[in-house]
Amino acid sequence: MRNPVWLLDVDGVLNAARPGWGEAPRSGTAYSAGQPFRLRWAPALVARIRELRGRGVVEIRWCSTWNNDADQVERLLGLPRLDRTWQHPIGSTAAAIAKLAAARAVLDQGRRLIWTDDAAVPTSGPVRDELTAGGRALLIAPIPSRGLQPEDLDAINAFLAEDDQDVARCAAHDEALRIARRLLGGTSPS
Repeated sequence: MRNPVWLLDVDGVLNAARPGWGEAPRSGTAYSAGQPFRLRWAPALVARIRELRGRGVVEIRWCSTWNNDADQVERLLGLPRLDRTWQHPIGSTAAAIAKLAAARAVLDQGRRLIWTDDAAVPTSGPVRDELTAGGRALLIAPIPSRGLQPEDLDAINAFLAEDDQDVARCAAHDEALRIARRLLGGTSPS
């Protein structure tokens, strides 16, 4: 089973005016198209993202107008290089369409989806229903001034734990089949 994919936006998700998390936020300058932009983030949020990626339980992809300059965000926040959902500059109107297309593409590949975006994630309606049908997707639209909060990361961890439980159930099922075949005198697949 392939890991879920997390489509991660920057502004209003990582970059937030009042990120909270019980400690002073950090800030710094990233550059996009040669222009400086001040980013502000919660170090504990970034640490939890690094931890999830380090555990190898989720594939994190940038899904942001920052994609072309994501190396700037990675450098500033101390994140490892993450995949990009697209490789060309894109404006905010086109980005909303591209982000939804990226979410649908993940699900079309038979993978589970985590999508965090303050503006593009549908909060209700038929598109949200389509994406979340069957528990295939976790959609989080944080308050832009606050960004992702600890409870959002708790929800992501719980969503990822469902995959761990599915893997454990599959492994237990496979082991039960091996035992049953052996008891019935059949051969056990290796």
